[in-house]
Amino acid sequence: MTPWRRWRTRIILFLAVLGPGFITANVDNDSGGIYTYSQAGAQFGYTLLWTMIPITLALIVVQEMCARMGAVTGKGLSDLIREEFGLRMTFVMLILLVIVNFGNVVTEFSGIAGSMSLFHVSKYLSVPICAVIVWALVVKGDYKNVEKVFLAASVFYIAYIIAGVLSEPNWHQALVETVKLPGRSVWKDKTYVYMTIGVIGTTITPWMQFYLQSSIVEKGVTVKQYKASRLDVIVGSFFTDLVAWFIVVACAATLYTHGIRNISDAATAAEAMMPLAGKYAFILFAAGLFNASLFAASILPLSTAYTVCEGMGFESGLDKSFREAPFFYWFYTLLIVLGAAVVLIPDFPMVKIAILSQVLNGVLLPVVLIFMLRLINKHELMGKYTNSHWFNIVAWLTAAIVIGLTLVYVWGSLFG
Repeated sequence: MTPWRRWRTRIILFLAVLGPGFITANVDNDSGGIYTYSQAGAQFGYTLLWTMIPITLALIVVQEMCARMGAVTGKGLSDLIREEFGLRMTFVMLILLVIVNFGNVVTEFSGIAGSMSLFHVSKYLSVPICAVIVWALVVKGDYKNVEKVFLAASVFYIAYIIAGVLSEPNWHQALVETVKLPGRSVWKDKTYVYMTIGVIGTTITPWMQFYLQSSIVEKGVTVKQYKASRLDVIVGSFFTDLVAWFIVVACAATLYTHGIRNISDAATAAEAMMPLAGKYAFILFAAGLFNASLFAASILPLSTAYTVCEGMGFESGLDKSFREAPFFYWFYTLLIVLGAAVVLIPDFPMVKIAILSQVLNGVLLPVVLIFMLRLINKHELMGKYTNSHWFNIVAWLTAAIVIGLTLVYVWGSLFG
């Protein structure tokens, strides 16, 4: 086989398995993530850009393990947890996950309401319409068509890259701060430490691991396609953190430079940018927030429905009809209806709910990571695809750092 034909075969194989890793990584930049990155840029300028390197490495390590487990076992993460650790442990974890994810769903619909309000559209109009769109997309579509829509939504994150360029940042300073660790003096600032933990902590959430592995299984990725699937995870992780980098840069170049240090949510960041970076940057930032919120409002209920059905042994999957998987679709519908309804309550404390959901994410994440590491190192389950010695060191170290940071983040959120 000639080198050209070999590369063409690899590209075709990569495009065939493209989806789960790229989609899952990009949903991480939801309304909560965009708010965190915006606040980091507004409060500390370019000085938190160095976090993007460890963020990317941590995301690749954790997501790669999930993709590998899905390809080798052909089972979702909650399914494996039930089989290996028992129904009682799985049930407790599922209860926590449903509570956490519901808080996240509410946050995403809040992002929809906030972004559309920037275009003078009332939340009483935007939220119900978007809820119907999200519901119809999943319930009426099959896996291939839904995945194509999600991939298109992922590509739309380029809006933040363009917004960052239009903000006319100090490129030299931004690049230097990306590769240079901050000096000792900044660590004396508790706010800086807390924001560092927040930026890194928004990278990996419990729902991501369950959704990625379920998507790998439903897409039918096997060990033969695994190398291409791993590339999907790596490309997705790099792209989503490139977008995060540009969000920080855009807010550093506009809000921080003009003395705006605090924002209440991502929509406020977009609104504050308009007189500073121009109308087009504002439109792109606000449209990006809407896309991210709508995208995540589709994925989060879907991830929750997948996880609960796998853990409890119910039929699930977008290629199954309503009659074949009634619990899967009804549970998905219930999450969307309740999530949208909560946002429509007048004077509902959205910020508190958003913070609470992030705290609960932090409580559950260590448990999920430990389950994953124990599962992927079981030879009877993974065969020769268990972690290598060096990958285990990296994986456990990554897990330990992420667990430590999330515990500090939770403590600070509760008592700080």
